[in-house]
Amino acid sequence: MATDIYQSPLSERYASRDMQYIFSQDMKFTTWRRLWIALAETEMELGLKQITPEMIEELKAHKDDINYEDARKREKEVRHDVMSHVYAYGLQCPKAKGIIHLGATSCYVGDNTDIIVMKEALKLVKKKLVCVIDELAKFADAQKNTPTLAFTHFQPAQPTTVGKRATLWINEFMMDLEDLEYISGSLKLLGSKGTTGTQASFLELFNGDNETIDKIDPMIAEKMGFESCYPVSGQTYSRKVDTRVLNILAGIAASAHKMSNDIRLLQHLKEVEEPFEKSQIGSSAMAYKRNPMRSERIASLSRYVIIDALNPAITSATQWFERTLDDSANKRISIAEAFLATDGILELCLNVVDGLVVNEKVIEKHLMAELPFMATENIMMDAVKAGGDRQELHEEIRKLSMEAGKHIKKDGRDNDLLDLIAADAAFNLSKEELEARMIPADYVGRSPRQVEVYLRDHVRPVLEANRELLGATGVVNV
Repeated sequence: MATDIYQSPLSERYASRDMQYIFSQDMKFTTWRRLWIALAETEMELGLKQITPEMIEELKAHKDDINYEDARKREKEVRHDVMSHVYAYGLQCPKAKGIIHLGATSCYVGDNTDIIVMKEALKLVKKKLVCVIDELAKFADAQKNTPTLAFTHFQPAQPTTVGKRATLWINEFMMDLEDLEYISGSLKLLGSKGTTGTQASFLELFNGDNETIDKIDPMIAEKMGFESCYPVSGQTYSRKVDTRVLNILAGIAASAHKMSNDIRLLQHLKEVEEPFEKSQIGSSAMAYKRNPMRSERIASLSRYVIIDALNPAITSATQWFERTLDDSANKRISIAEAFLATDGILELCLNVVDGLVVNEKVIEKHLMAELPFMATENIMMDAVKAGGDRQELHEEIRKLSMEAGKHIKKDGRDNDLLDLIAADAAFNLSKEELEARMIPADYVGRSPRQVEVYLRDHVRPVLEANRELLGATGVVNV
């Protein structure tokens, strides 16, 4: 590894080898060659006599052995990447040299490859997203009956369960999966549209035979594994396509960020913790610390992806007529990095969710400290049954609650609301009777049932439909 030049942290620290390959030079330029073969085959099959089966076989024989050095030398001379690779391919294929890229413009290989690469990258994102959902579903099911203090405004509210809270994370990822499947399924190739999208070059090649030219794009699409091409375009496919794709990644990043924030807050409370390895160091100064570094990294990368999604949106908005080139440098960086960062996010999510630690005793302690306040309505009902006046009891329990709250906040005492109520004759309830009301499971509503039904009816059918994708594990490089 070179140490005297900048190296992207996305490659060094975060993204998987699989995702890095999808955006590699090998993937890019072998796809260019596959596209040139598809174009030449299509032109031959549609009757272009200049192209022979022997030429096609020569092109296929060298589709994977890219002569990079020849292309680099040529690009220094001509300052054009596509023509440099046409030249390099021609050196390896002297018989086919004269028909490579016939009738096409640079965007034929550039834009079609970008679509193919994004489609492949979305497949990998989907695999890891499905696996995150699967791990969370296991966690939610295992913890569906574990009562925990719920929060609104990060203030204690009615109890929920640890599993029910996890379903909130799952639900957002499920929405992301639905969006991903829709957008991925709607991706089309550019096809071969020519310099301004008019296919004028093919009118020359095929002597104005429109019916034959109409077959070119569908045949190329089929050869490249797509159902169709975009019906109209300028020289490029609409950059709105990139916007739609990166919005999917930004949605996944937002879901991951929300989950990671919740885990960070829970780790502060010591209720739920992300994995912490035996030799891991939490702080260079404070040896006792267990910082939630994985969840913090998820949040950090997620913010990058969310902001990065603005790049293709602005690029799409600022394209001029049929083509400008101010998209190129931005597009090379923003799309690849969004996918690499999202890949890193999902790797981290898999690692975190697979190793979440639930500290049930701490959860119980926090819940029991607040439960007397939450049980006041039930206590009031019991007191009414014992002969009390509802309105008078409501006012009295309000005063006692305020007093108990003062003892906690001002005096640092434990919650003594039950003692205060037991000492108040108006309630006619003993401490033992009041404590019998302190069963956390009685206050979680339908949380366990909601988890069961949600997993059964919504999550598991999706996991079953994607069972061939399950089994991925998350790796944290450093």
